[in-house]
Amino acid sequence: MNEFKNPFRPGAGHQPPYLAGREDEKLRFEKLLDQNPILDNLILTGRRGVGKTVLLDTFKPLAIRMGWLWVGTDLSEAASLTDTNIALRLLADLSVVTSSVVWRVQEIQEYGFTSKTKTISETLTFEMLLELYNQTPGLVADKLKTVLEFVWQCLLPQNKRGIIFAYDEAQNLSDHADKDQFPLSLLLDVFQSIQKKGIPFMLALTGLPNLFPKLVDARTFAERMFQIVQIDRLDEAASKDAILKPIEDANCPVKLTDSLTLIIVQKSGGYPYFIQFICREVYDVGLQRLQIGEKPIIPLDEIIRKLDTDFFAGRWAKATDRQRDLLVVIAGLDNCDQEFTVQEVVEASKRTGESKQFSASHVNQLLSSLCDVGLVFKTRHGKYSLGVPLLAQFIQRWHLQK
Repeated sequence: MNEFKNPFRPGAGHQPPYLAGREDEKLRFEKLLDQNPILDNLILTGRRGVGKTVLLDTFKPLAIRMGWLWVGTDLSEAASLTDTNIALRLLADLSVVTSSVVWRVQEIQEYGFTSKTKTISETLTFEMLLELYNQTPGLVADKLKTVLEFVWQCLLPQNKRGIIFAYDEAQNLSDHADKDQFPLSLLLDVFQSIQKKGIPFMLALTGLPNLFPKLVDARTFAERMFQIVQIDRLDEAASKDAILKPIEDANCPVKLTDSLTLIIVQKSGGYPYFIQFICREVYDVGLQRLQIGEKPIIPLDEIIRKLDTDFFAGRWAKATDRQRDLLVVIAGLDNCDQEFTVQEVVEASKRTGESKQFSASHVNQLLSSLCDVGLVFKTRHGKYSLGVPLLAQFIQRWHLQK
């Protein structure tokens, strides 16, 4: 019997051994790939740990099989500092798939003792794209549109469906009016313009729940430009598949009972990252006990404590004492895992004792600062939600230990 290797891989963007419960999202993306012309772009959004990056990665081979080219990367804050930065980011990513595309063939006559003709093929390298960009008069948007339109004309003989520009962590995009730099608006303006001309270049953006509100704040037409796919926790059946299917044919000597599987589903909240984390620990501990001749016992309380240390503690450290007081109030709300309002937080604070009370203005101020560190998100309709899955349960455990 081959040695069992733990298949579970918790980590940012790591492909799970089995992708469960995302068939509807794949079907929606395949429909977007059938568009002609491009009317809708894609936004994958959800809290951390729901598998946005993993799902975007699974879309790439689907698009390529259907005849699309795929470019993209993580969007850093540096890419969003200036209009020029985001333009160069797009050109650099685009050149990866265009560097072998010939745009001009020249025949050069060589002279010597014998006359020869040399054929030179010029391709769409980054240097060539950048030269065209720099030579085009006008604003950054004008330059970028010219390059993208030229690239598409060169791609037409290859019979490609189009290009997907896929960007993860797109919530890092921002306009900077104080510096007269509008990279987010630039991106939206450019793609809306070339799509209106029938050029099949599609945006596929993933990001945290504040992504779509940021896009609409930058350009109101963004509401009509994107199809939003909200990624949430897995249901019970999909969670069980994510737990059990990776070990079905893996010669695993540790077997989970139905009751233990259900406990893992409950402890993980159905979030793919937490399923991966807990299952990795469950099988590591179980295998170690088997190796020393002991019956596997799964110390779930200790695993949750390790999760608190490895995942939550670093994020919790970003909060000040007063912010933590507010988060404790939020964690006590019945709807703490969904959306909540400022007024609900104010009313709940009145029930916690005089020292913990918050006024509406103070709650607004603290929530704004918590949004800056990613612990809270503001939705478009004046409500807020915790930015980290299962954060409320961690806060409750932390508060009890104080």
